[in-house]
Amino acid sequence: MSMGETYLHVVLERFKSVKADGDKTIAQLDIEQLHWAFNEESNSIAVIVKHVSGNMISRWTDFLLTDGEKTTRNRDDEFIDSIDTKKELIAIWEKGWQVFLKALQSLTTEDLLANVTIRGQQHTVIDAIERQMAHYASHVGQIVYVGKQIKGNEWNTLSIPRGQSQAFTEAMIKKG
Repeated sequence: MSMGETYLHVVLERFKSVKADGDKTIAQLDIEQLHWAFNEESNSIAVIVKHVSGNMISRWTDFLLTDGEKTTRNRDDEFIDSIDTKKELIAIWEKGWQVFLKALQSLTTEDLLANVTIRGQQHTVIDAIERQMAHYASHVGQIVYVGKQIKGNEWNTLSIPRGQSQAFTEAMIKKG
């Protein structure tokens, strides 16, 4: 596998892992909890989902051909909490991820050093991917953090449970 092929494989798996953390958090919450915000300046999980999906659809539709900030995007609307049901929230979440992952999977190693435009600024494809990794991971981290705050002792951990790090490490070493 070439360096470019390895990179594309690694980032695809990493993005899928980030999505899985969001999926697992959303699954633990009801619609009221998905709309909870700490204060008026904070975003609820529903708002974060709407924003991330809007960003993905804008950035990754015709990724190599058009500016990543589409004229059809209404970014300001993404920060208005208008999702009514959990089913609707999940549909919005999945639509963004579907557009993004499809575009990412279509990239070739030759595309990696090509230039794309985001808000009129040129970026290599690698830079655009890394930009989005930081953006999406940050927002999914917010989703997980809010979910943990809401669920408290009822939170189902997404990684290694407290007090089980050593056992987990030993099991991983045995797996080789």
